[in-house]
Amino acid sequence: MNSFGRIFRVNVFGESHGESVGVNIDGIPAGIPLKQEDFLYDLGRRKAGAKGTTPRKEDDLPFLKSGVFNDHTTGAPITILFENNNTRSADYAKLREFPRPGHADFVATQKFGGFEDYRGGGHFSGRLTLNLVAAGVIAKKILGDKIQVNATLKEVGGFADAEEGLAAAIAAKDSVGGIVECTVDGLPIGLGEPFFDSVESNIAHAAFAIPAIKGIEFGAGFAAAKMKGLEHNDPIIDASGKTATNHAGGVVGGITNGNQLVFRVAVKPTSSTPKDQQTLNIASGEVETFSVKGRHDLCIALRVPVVLEAITAMVLADFMMLEARIPRVNK
Repeated sequence: MNSFGRIFRVNVFGESHGESVGVNIDGIPAGIPLKQEDFLYDLGRRKAGAKGTTPRKEDDLPFLKSGVFNDHTTGAPITILFENNNTRSADYAKLREFPRPGHADFVATQKFGGFEDYRGGGHFSGRLTLNLVAAGVIAKKILGDKIQVNATLKEVGGFADAEEGLAAAIAAKDSVGGIVECTVDGLPIGLGEPFFDSVESNIAHAAFAIPAIKGIEFGAGFAAAKMKGLEHNDPIIDASGKTATNHAGGVVGGITNGNQLVFRVAVKPTSSTPKDQQTLNIASGEVETFSVKGRHDLCIALRVPVVLEAITAMVLADFMMLEARIPRVNK
């Protein structure tokens, strides 16, 4: 499905080389100040053009089509459109016979019988993360200034220094992945539910909607498997629930404990590497060598931080509204 959330409900649509991509968001309280300019900072953080990102440049202007009147939310669903103007679909027509390894090309054709829009990855494209960032801007407004969501790039291609990682990738003429960490400060105790609706499970669910995410860990994460119990446990040091350490990453039993929420995601290397690859030629039925042409990110992880912030804010805004920490309608 293309929808996520229970009260703050996000529905994404569009294809990379279609007329537009967009998002429809239901459950937004009325009375929140909102205009096009509010989206530009975060959308700018996601934009391509920097070293290691795709040369494809779009204006990425959000057109608010519903749910906003006199620069305030009305309580009705908000629809936002982004036009696609800088496309080179011919680059992908040449790849139709060669499903790219690591990409959705092959499974999309099998699932949708060849009717899918394959241009630029179609509905599977990272272009649709624009929709997530837009939803995240609104979610951050709902959370307010007291709850701060911040994501940073921690590694590129195994290097803590992004420039060093990119230099190694350029020298190898290949793509690389990375690690992005997200922290949230100011969360109250009590968000989340045991088991299926835990904070971790909902954030993980939303995080894997970001193309190229292959792993997630909270707090100490996989390092916890090598720790002793006494070492991993976080001693509670005052009545507010503050802990001396934060190996749990701010979540215990699926529920926020008032400490900083901390998690990291692993971003795979871009599938569309410039290196020669081998894959099945669907027309000939033989495995053949091919190379991917066109415009692609050398390292997708460079553009992930703002998207990760967005899906985190989406999840937390939904939890806050479920807990009635935020009124459904502002007055």
